[in-house]
Amino acid sequence: MKRNGFPLRRLAGFTLIELMVVVTLIAIATAGVMFALRDSAMDALERDAQRLAAVLESARAQSRASGGAVRWQAQANGYVLQGLPRPAPAQTWLSEQTRVQSPAPVVLGPEPLIPPQRIELYSAHQPQQRLWVASDGLRPFAVQRSAQGNAP
Repeated sequence: MKRNGFPLRRLAGFTLIELMVVVTLIAIATAGVMFALRDSAMDALERDAQRLAAVLESARAQSRASGGAVRWQAQANGYVLQGLPRPAPAQTWLSEQTRVQSPAPVVLGPEPLIPPQRIELYSAHQPQQRLWVASDGLRPFAVQRSAQGNAP
């Protein structure tokens, strides 16, 4: 067919707007996957801190039940609990990057009221990221995002 005297050609290819839409969709999908798969140092540190708070509360309860003191001690790649009725093996951190700033031992129980305690955790990969697992001696151990609090 001819139009205005010129033969009509069917152009093969995509328009610029079609290409831009496809690139935008790929960028959005990639960003979604990156956020879903990322495991930042702070997330790993948070998991280790929450786990430590639970372990300390469990050890505190076992100490009260058995009538003997339980001692938490940091090690190079984890920690150990001493004084439990059944000896526990040394535990490792969930993240290889988790470190303890203050390796002083923490004594738990057997009295319901213990001295205020604080353990500072940080990421070896990003040392400025820090969390504290602390108790004022009466309340349960909890994760704190700042050094401020009731514990020393």
